[in-house]
Amino acid sequence: MTTAFHDLHRSGLLILPNAWDAGSAAVMRSLGARAIATTSAGCAWSLGWPDGDALPVERAVQMCADVVRAAQGLPVSVDFEGGYSDNPGDAAAHAAALVEQGAAGINIEDGGGEPGALAAKIEAIRAKVGADLFINARCDVWLRGIGEAEARVDEALRRAAIYAGSGADGFFAPGVVEPDAITRLVAGTPLPLNLLARSGLPGAAELERLGVRRLSAGSALASAAYGWTASLAKAFLADGASEPLMEGGLPWGEMNALMP
Repeated sequence: MTTAFHDLHRSGLLILPNAWDAGSAAVMRSLGARAIATTSAGCAWSLGWPDGDALPVERAVQMCADVVRAAQGLPVSVDFEGGYSDNPGDAAAHAAALVEQGAAGINIEDGGGEPGALAAKIEAIRAKVGADLFINARCDVWLRGIGEAEARVDEALRRAAIYAGSGADGFFAPGVVEPDAITRLVAGTPLPLNLLARSGLPGAAELERLGVRRLSAGSALASAAYGWTASLAKAFLADGASEPLMEGGLPWGEMNALMP
């Protein structure tokens, strides 16, 4: 499974929808996704927690198990936030628990902090679980607005080199949308480049031409689902009308049949 997930990054563009629970993962599987990623924000929200390393790690591990079951053989990559610990050894133990539940990959972020902290976690995870797990190192200089805008590509490439040397398999630069910056990142990092769906980002065909190897939806699908739910619920609470609730949803039988 992990070898197959590595292979998906070696040519072309892997488009990854991000599930927020097992049901959403089952829907994405049914639509032809080649792999399933999770969104830390969406998973946390679905369990009643805020995003930002607040979700108890045992709930994150159980969510991984549920999504793997719903994915029915597709590779699953877990948004691992910062590893749910500042201690590299603890982060490695948490990653091992995800692997035991069937995770083929993880996303682990630097949060905009100094790259040495994430590098130490990556090294510890690699030593704990071996070479099979795909470790996607997330660089948050754009999301956190770190440094001057014109210097961010250089800072990202500095971090990419450090993470690659620590054992990362991929480099995630969420927030980048400019083709020139994307071109420099592809040329300058030894790792497959992952970008985040965002307003202003070029389309899939252009990203593939530029050399991007992975495109993630992030929390956008979960946010859209909750937004649509809020809109319907607001109207239902106001007038109790049933008709709007019947429009656009997956039929009960179709949704039920997707469950493993």
